[in-house]
Amino acid sequence: MTKMIIGARNSKLSLAYVARVKTLILEKNPEIKQNDIEFKPIKTSGDIFHDKKLSEIGGKNLFCKEVEEKLLSREIDIAVHSLKDMESFEKKNLLIGAYLKRNNCRDGFISIKYKSLNDLKKGSIVGSSSRRRELQLKLINKNILVKNIRGNIDTRINKLVTEKFDAIILAVAGVESLKLKKKIKKIFTTDEMLPAVGQGTVAVQCRADDNNIKSILKSINDYETELCSIAEKDMLKTIGGDCDTAVGGLAVLENGEIRLKGQLFSDDGKKNFTCEVFGKKEEVVKIGKKAGNELINLAGKFFRK
Repeated sequence: MTKMIIGARNSKLSLAYVARVKTLILEKNPEIKQNDIEFKPIKTSGDIFHDKKLSEIGGKNLFCKEVEEKLLSREIDIAVHSLKDMESFEKKNLLIGAYLKRNNCRDGFISIKYKSLNDLKKGSIVGSSSRRRELQLKLINKNILVKNIRGNIDTRINKLVTEKFDAIILAVAGVESLKLKKKIKKIFTTDEMLPAVGQGTVAVQCRADDNNIKSILKSINDYETELCSIAEKDMLKTIGGDCDTAVGGLAVLENGEIRLKGQLFSDDGKKNFTCEVFGKKEEVVKIGKKAGNELINLAGKFFRK
């Protein structure tokens, strides 16, 4: 067969996700051989401008934009992303052909000296690049200071020493994928910190007109993760906002029913609103839109879309 080229960022985490995609493709498609699949590393804007907040350099799609451009120009056939880094709407002429089975979706507390967020003293500095995490953390411990931190996972962990952070917060899925779980002192429950939409999920993207690749990706798709991801994405799409909009969402499938919990903070971060929506799995888009509208209505004048 013609060579299949997978494109993604060149970070350790992206490489781990690409390896997972490649393994699944080979397992599910025995006619495809190891040498039929190549990898093309792609540098993104998010990798280049790693010392500023994402909102200051163009927003959420900074880790996906250049990879998607390579896909559209047919330089690659498959793009591998962290779903939480992607925009909530589908790019024209592209689609998500597979959602891999979701990893741990929760957030983790990492520190050299402290065992939990509640152990931190007044004025302690916690590193996070997420507005959602910042506001959720302050609901647990209002005395901390949250400072922006960027970089790959190992870079951020090293900053605990080099930049004197008392703790950092990272997605457990990424830490576990790099075999660094021992670094985590505490994993937050989803009641304490509702995760970002799509957190813990690897999305595999292809061109909408590439029927061969679509067929291959269908073989590695996890149906449950797909349903939950669509519900979460449609909630986020309905809310709108930008990279600084503090919103969390988590959908689960139980007994043929989708349960979607959402959280939205006011523009000033002083108020937060939550909702929980249930519905049949065949109505995931409707569930997502309903949750998004409920949060907007609850927030009212405190949130400007």
